[in-house]
Amino acid sequence: MRTMDSRQSANPALGAADGGPIGPSGPLRYVRVMAVFARNSLVRDMTFRVNFLINVASSISWVLMNLGFYLLIFRFAPSIGASTGWEQWPFFAFLATGLLINSTVHALFMVNADELSELIRTGNLDFVLLRPIDTQFMVSLSRIDWSALGNFCVGLILLATALVRMNYLPSFLECALYVFFLVCGVAIYYSLMIALAASSVWLGRNLSLLDFWFYITTFARYPMEIYQGRFGAPLRAAFTWVIPVLVVVNVPARLLVQSVRPSSASDWFLAAFAVAAAIASLAASRIIFQIALRAYRSSGS
Repeated sequence: MRTMDSRQSANPALGAADGGPIGPSGPLRYVRVMAVFARNSLVRDMTFRVNFLINVASSISWVLMNLGFYLLIFRFAPSIGASTGWEQWPFFAFLATGLLINSTVHALFMVNADELSELIRTGNLDFVLLRPIDTQFMVSLSRIDWSALGNFCVGLILLATALVRMNYLPSFLECALYVFFLVCGVAIYYSLMIALAASSVWLGRNLSLLDFWFYITTFARYPMEIYQGRFGAPLRAAFTWVIPVLVVVNVPARLLVQSVRPSSASDWFLAAFAVAAAIASLAASRIIFQIALRAYRSSGS
């Protein structure tokens, strides 16, 4: 029988899950570790197949009920907001974009962010700090919720259906920019999530993370054009320029919707701002996480 050391030598990435060696330094090491996390998470989910299937079915059912609700709305209204350009199928492309971003964030980060507060409260973060890999990477991606990707598949189907019904075939450049801005949206959401989770160092136990996340991201579920008037305009400004959640879905969705596609200088400025917001959000969340680690008191302190 081979020893643990021999197994780690044969598979350098294996140590990522148990604190041992993790192979060569550099980006390749993190790719190998991520592959181990993905495999282990899939094995864990497949161990409880019934629970996995129930989670997939329930999340997809919720999405389908929401689609039914919007179909009911479009029976009585031609668009979401007067003269906004978001008719039925363009709006469904918008919804599909939100599904792609949210399902990715939930699959990769939500469970880990929720568990970070428990690691801090119990002192088990000590064991993560001892591992020879970046702590933020470890706590952010150690577990993948594969069941959340069911909504990702629904988003792809809905997006394809919406584009067909709009009789529109995006160019290669538009598809590339769309994917790029999807990544920017995921980065903004992740940054907000990990910053909220890291606040558990000071709060002790951040049980309101999921609730606050739901409240904040609710504003990003609708086109920014509907935020008008006395109360809507301040909300649009706050959630575009201060907490930039409105650009997360709006910017990539607008690239694929002909009637509201970026055409003016201000539209392209918003797209550039989305890139800057993603970079700034990642940098700010990194700083907050590092400050939280310095403030953390281990169970042995």
